[in-house]
Amino acid sequence: MNDTSELILTNSAVMRLNTLIESKANPELRLRVYVQGGGCSGFQYGFQFEQETAGDDHEFERDGVKVVVDPLSLQYLLGAEVDFIDDLMGTRFVVNNPNASTTCGCGASFGI
Repeated sequence: MNDTSELILTNSAVMRLNTLIESKANPELRLRVYVQGGGCSGFQYGFQFEQETAGDDHEFERDGVKVVVDPLSLQYLLGAEVDFIDDLMGTRFVVNNPNASTTCGCGASFGI
């Protein structure tokens, strides 16, 4: 069972993030995970690399990989799991979110 007080990173996500950060030659990079309005189910997930963080960001770390989440997004992401998938649909980060009551077919958006 996932700890609902944090954002979980799978082994696959950690390995892919390490590879991406090494390719950018900047060990200070963090992955920002955020939620914004839109998508076919109401909200959608976003991912981007950042070096700087805001004072109210929440930071999570696993095996040297750092992830930051803003307070507004965090309320939708507590207990969620960030995974990296490489399959017939392509390579992508996905969020397995126990807080979502509905999701779209590709998993990029969700509803509460």
